[in-house]
Amino acid sequence: MKLAGREAKAYLARPDAARTGLLLYGADAMRVALKRQQVIAALIGPSGEEEMRLARLPAAALRADPAALLDAIKAQGFFPGPRVVFVEDAADGLSKTIGAALAQWQPGDAQIVVTARQLPARSSLRKLFEAHKNAYATGIYDDPPNRDEITEELCSKGLPSPGTEAMEALTVLSRSLDPGDFRQLIEKISLFKLNDDTPLTADEALLLAPASTEAAVDDVLNIVAEGKSREIAPVMGKLAAQGVQPVKLCIDAMRHFRTLHRISVSGLQGLRPPLFGPRRDRMQRQAQNWGTRKLETAIELLLDTDLALRSSARAPAMALTERALLRLSMLAAKR
Repeated sequence: MKLAGREAKAYLARPDAARTGLLLYGADAMRVALKRQQVIAALIGPSGEEEMRLARLPAAALRADPAALLDAIKAQGFFPGPRVVFVEDAADGLSKTIGAALAQWQPGDAQIVVTARQLPARSSLRKLFEAHKNAYATGIYDDPPNRDEITEELCSKGLPSPGTEAMEALTVLSRSLDPGDFRQLIEKISLFKLNDDTPLTADEALLLAPASTEAAVDDVLNIVAEGKSREIAPVMGKLAAQGVQPVKLCIDAMRHFRTLHRISVSGLQGLRPPLFGPRRDRMQRQAQNWGTRKLETAIELLLDTDLALRSSARAPAMALTERALLRLSMLAAKR
């Protein structure tokens, strides 16, 4: 069966030990790993791994020994309680092996938890779990945690709900930090507020956050596509400090605007690779705001910039690139 939206979030927080299996897949390996940890911890409890009620099977090991999965789910441990067999980084090549184990699963056997990278709708592994009557499949997308999830995470650490300003700070941090870094921030907050019953403040959250977060190329491309000219210079400065090359930045910008052009002309259907979650919605809005003609102008400008960067001219490469991005952002703002 397929899980999505609120139903998926609710199930991942409180999974059913009587289910045959669960497939978690997504492009961001860290987000998938965090959800997998959450599910397994909820199934076997904090002492499950110590009591050997968790068996790990990397995909490579399972390919070498296909019978290992069935042996693992049927094996009986020394300690009572739910058991889990975790298959890591699976792909469609293991569909038959996993399918055979799902078919022979019986109540009392270990639950099969499988993680995979992004899987298309036609994936045989996805179809296997989605068609199963007692197993689930759910995609993990690049959605930052919302306020309710942040509050729930803090409460799980024994912390009171934060004030309005502190929640605003945590929400901003959740969108700028990697999932693993944000989880570490929550851990730091729980240690910092140990035996302190006062609510978390915004200043405390910001002080405990990582000293700096690297600017991503996607950040500046979204800023440009959304016409936020004033925000370009600070992000460009960070990119230059990180060693991002102007030619690479120009190539990535070209790819971004060509994708927007394809969306503008023929929609999201048939887009490869497909877009998911908030990124899909954001790029669709950008394509609608630009329109086909302006996007063609943007691509021409980027082609000219790319040629200038590769020529023998001595103009500063990063300055040329920044000027092009500024012109694009001003074009985005025109109606």
